[in-house]
Amino acid sequence: MIKKTFALVLCLLFTAGAFAEKITFSAGNMSGQAGDSSATTTLTGGAFIQTSSMEISADQIELSGDDYRFINATGNISGKNLETKMEFTCDSMSYDRQTKVAVLQGNVHLVDLENDVKADAQIIEYSQNTNIAVLQIDINLTQKKNVCTGSYAVYQKNEQMLEISGNAQVKQDQDVFRAQQITLNLETQNITLSGNVKGSVTESAKKEEGTDGE
Repeated sequence: MIKKTFALVLCLLFTAGAFAEKITFSAGNMSGQAGDSSATTTLTGGAFIQTSSMEISADQIELSGDDYRFINATGNISGKNLETKMEFTCDSMSYDRQTKVAVLQGNVHLVDLENDVKADAQIIEYSQNTNIAVLQIDINLTQKKNVCTGSYAVYQKNEQMLEISGNAQVKQDQDVFRAQQITLNLETQNITLSGNVKGSVTESAKKEEGTDGE
């Protein structure tokens, strides 16, 4: 089947005023009413969609709500936020074009290209307006020499701050820090631990100096 490309130009009204956003999509198959922006449109077979700030590829993508406000995708999802330089893969996702909040679920892998931060979790909710990601369940976040794990975390991209809780642990090379809650400045590497604090620090080996022949 020949893949066809469709383009829609939607005029949306927000509290800040009216503006137009072009949505471009392609797929092997489409069902729905392309001329009715309040109807549900489903794309299958190598579905791809691009808005002014988001690109999404998936097995299936569904557009729904007034002016196609909601985008839901399932199966082999990969995408990127063009404005914030964030890339992701996951099993399913939903994106609200009005609030600019994306909820990624199932084997989520999120990469902050600007800061070389990589995060894995089962659920990540990311707000494009605040540049804050909330991570839940089986969290593993890496940056420089840091390997951070826990069950709940908040990553603030702009401030380069990470707050992690629930069996929180941060490993820095051979050093290990554990606490109920850990706050890590990913820029300065300053770390704050609170609640049931534990850890181990390995001293670097140093050469002995000036002892030979004495």
